[in-house]
Amino acid sequence: MNIYGKLLVITGILVVAACAPDTPDRSTQTLQIGIERGATPVGVTLERLDGDGGTVDLSESIGRRPVLLEFWATWCENCEALHPRLLEAHAEFGDRVDFYAVAVGVNQSPERIRKHLEKLPVPFPTLWDERGAAVREFEAPNTSYIVVLDSDGRVKYTGTGAGQDIQAAIRTGL
Repeated sequence: MNIYGKLLVITGILVVAACAPDTPDRSTQTLQIGIERGATPVGVTLERLDGDGGTVDLSESIGRRPVLLEFWATWCENCEALHPRLLEAHAEFGDRVDFYAVAVGVNQSPERIRKHLEKLPVPFPTLWDERGAAVREFEAPNTSYIVVLDSDGRVKYTGTGAGQDIQAAIRTGL
């Protein structure tokens, strides 16, 4: 299978996974989704789509402060439903936790994401994962996937769907 065929298969899997039903609040559950809890992923460098642009090397935050990553897309309904919860969590924890919105490179472009951010801005960096480096590193199964790491760089929480209690998830990493 050539590279375009592989990309088509991966795109199809991501679209189907993004349309999957919500998982319930996982802050008290043991179900494993995505990267294993306790894992210590390395950071990746991604293009920043907001502000002045440039790049962000996630390894500069991971292992130094708690980190929250949200893997999202402009077309993801669960991500849109999570938006107010992320804003509330950032208002409460933004001074102690580094937040990043990681835009997956499936059926969207930097221009489309920037337009989306004009309508629904976030007060933390939005990163472009065009080649899927962060998706692979954090084993993102779909969009609306959240990963919380503690200040030692260990994964403390993973979850997916609109029903996540983000503030409880963050408390697992503090």
